[in-house]
Amino acid sequence: MKFCLVDRIVELTPGQSISTTKNVSLAEEYLQDHFPGFAILPGVLMVEALVQSCAWLSRVTDDFQFSTILLKQARAVKFNNFLKPGQTLHVTATMKKNEDETVSFQAAGTVEDLSAVSAKLVLSKQNLRTTRPDMADADQRVTTAMQELYNQICHESVISKSAG
Repeated sequence: MKFCLVDRIVELTPGQSISTTKNVSLAEEYLQDHFPGFAILPGVLMVEALVQSCAWLSRVTDDFQFSTILLKQARAVKFNNFLKPGQTLHVTATMKKNEDETVSFQAAGTVEDLSAVSAKLVLSKQNLRTTRPDMADADQRVTTAMQELYNQICHESVISKSAG
């Protein structure tokens, strides 16, 4: 990940929902140019925070069996409020459909209890080895790295067992 836009997983119920946070800090380099004198989190990075949150829910739901989870489709994206340094984006996402190669979500981000961003997202789940058997080692390295990052941003006490 070029940008890690999930600082903490607050709550996660496999197969159902996730809540995460992203703390916006003036130390983040991209804020120096976006915009000079009026630093705000770029809208595309707000959407990426939604995508990364959904990807974590997908990874945990599928027990980290896919190395690569990518945005396939973003629909009904709405931006409502800016995020400035010192503010926190609170993301919630609900899994709507989990199929073999795709997973669909309704996701939203708020700042100080106000809507900041919302979208309907479809993510693609895949392993490199499916089309390139020589990439099996890369799949394993990516999966291991994602599990290590997950352990840093999530504590088991926030995980709920899925209902049913």
